[in-house]
Amino acid sequence: MSVTGSKRLLSVVAFAVFSLLAVSAQAQTRAETLRYVTGATVNTLDPNIPGSTREAFAVSLSTYDRLVSFGHKQLNGKWVFDLDKITGELAESWDVSPDGLKLTFHLRKDAKFQDGTPVSAEDVKWSLDRAVTAPVLGKAQLLTGSMTSADQFKVVDPLTFEVTLPKPDKLALPNLATVYPIIINAKVAKEHVTADDPWATAWLKEHTAGSGAYQIETFKPGEQVTMIRNDAWNRGTTDKSASFKRIIVQSVPEPATRANLVERGDADIVIDLQASDVQSLEAKGKLKVISTPQYNAVTFVSMNNLIPPFDNVNVRRAVAFALPYDDMFKAALFGRGAPLFGATWADGKPTSGAYPIPQPVKLDLEKARDYLKAAGLPDGFSTTFSFNVGQASTAEPMAALIKESLAKIGIKVDIQKLPDAQMSTQINEKKLPFFTEGIVAWLPSTDYFYRNFYTGNQRWNYSSIDNPELVAIAQEARFEPDKAKYEEDGRKLNAIHFNEIPQIPLWQPNQDAVMAPSIEGYTYQFHRQVDYRDLSRK
Repeated sequence: MSVTGSKRLLSVVAFAVFSLLAVSAQAQTRAETLRYVTGATVNTLDPNIPGSTREAFAVSLSTYDRLVSFGHKQLNGKWVFDLDKITGELAESWDVSPDGLKLTFHLRKDAKFQDGTPVSAEDVKWSLDRAVTAPVLGKAQLLTGSMTSADQFKVVDPLTFEVTLPKPDKLALPNLATVYPIIINAKVAKEHVTADDPWATAWLKEHTAGSGAYQIETFKPGEQVTMIRNDAWNRGTTDKSASFKRIIVQSVPEPATRANLVERGDADIVIDLQASDVQSLEAKGKLKVISTPQYNAVTFVSMNNLIPPFDNVNVRRAVAFALPYDDMFKAALFGRGAPLFGATWADGKPTSGAYPIPQPVKLDLEKARDYLKAAGLPDGFSTTFSFNVGQASTAEPMAALIKESLAKIGIKVDIQKLPDAQMSTQINEKKLPFFTEGIVAWLPSTDYFYRNFYTGNQRWNYSSIDNPELVAIAQEARFEPDKAKYEEDGRKLNAIHFNEIPQIPLWQPNQDAVMAPSIEGYTYQFHRQVDYRDLSRK
């Protein structure tokens, strides 16, 4: 097909995708509607459901409130979230006891759920009890802030709520600003509990009971979500309701189609285009492109340390020295990011206690073959390599190069391109032996990275590493007040990570947000998704 024919086809697809949307948005003018396209999907309205996609996180931030949220700051001229500035959302203020063991929240008197019911401390209690008790994702997250039991949460009076900690924890308050501790209308949720589902997880997966800036209008899992503004919401940073009257979140799998939609003005913003498309659109100068380094994120190649032959450390080392790092960086990102390979460690020791830091790995096929021999697999083996279809723009060229390079040392790779929700579910069930993904530390510090992504039998331990020494040091560092000792602990953790090499950090990519020139307020958020509440149209 000719280039002209390809563009014509994309235009037809663009028209087909948005003709239906136009009908649903008749009540609002084009200017009052934000249209967002993504290669991923929204598969649940409750971010706590195991297997939730990141796009589902973004929707939940607009439909639910939390007690607190993160502020904004400028980093290298770009607006990003500010971990050190906590602002109130449902809490108008809070107190920390002198010993650091009690956090007391004073709720806003005017806060109401979307059905008009006032938000009470009882709702906060039920919601946080659910987060630490039910089989949901919030349990592992709040653990990182020393919140593990419903006994730690207390209703003082209808507008006062108390959290008791076992020891002072600097991450307790920030944890309450993350995606999972949503505050749910307990009365509504309780109407849908059953003996087998005491926390209404089935109902909340497809319905909302929140107090957020937007209400769900339609929800087609994996396809489209439309939200309408909650005009009573006044908890934005400018103390007013959100700017757009309607938000349309549309799943469009093909990156070229997404690029075409935003270029034509049929979509307002997209954050997951191919690097080549970003460069092309940026060069044309008709759209606004905001590229922000994902300073709290890492893209990696992961190996499940419990699935043979990746349970053998020498196999993992062989893979680490057989990857064509420079070629992957150029093909996947066009160099748009910070590489985490090719470092030199003096005396083989980590250069810093920070995480992530560049690793002393590079393409060295001879060394890779030696490690395969040491593993007892001189002729190699066969495996699958999986990636998320929503990340195909970067993962597909990377996967092709990995397959080609590993074949040179006898490792035969079958590439699996999995739908977003299926990829998330299989990661959660620990079924993938070899894959690429990204991690993001919502509360980035060295111990947080290691405790969240390298310990325990939980979803975020992608590699299923189980190293008692690493666990002990990470837990010790968690409450370490001495900066020099914390740095020492960090170096130890980095040394263990490289020695065990459970996964291979590749790079920290830029997040390229491409949008109509009229869109304002974009801020890079901890969850690497768009916060629709930030955006407006000038």
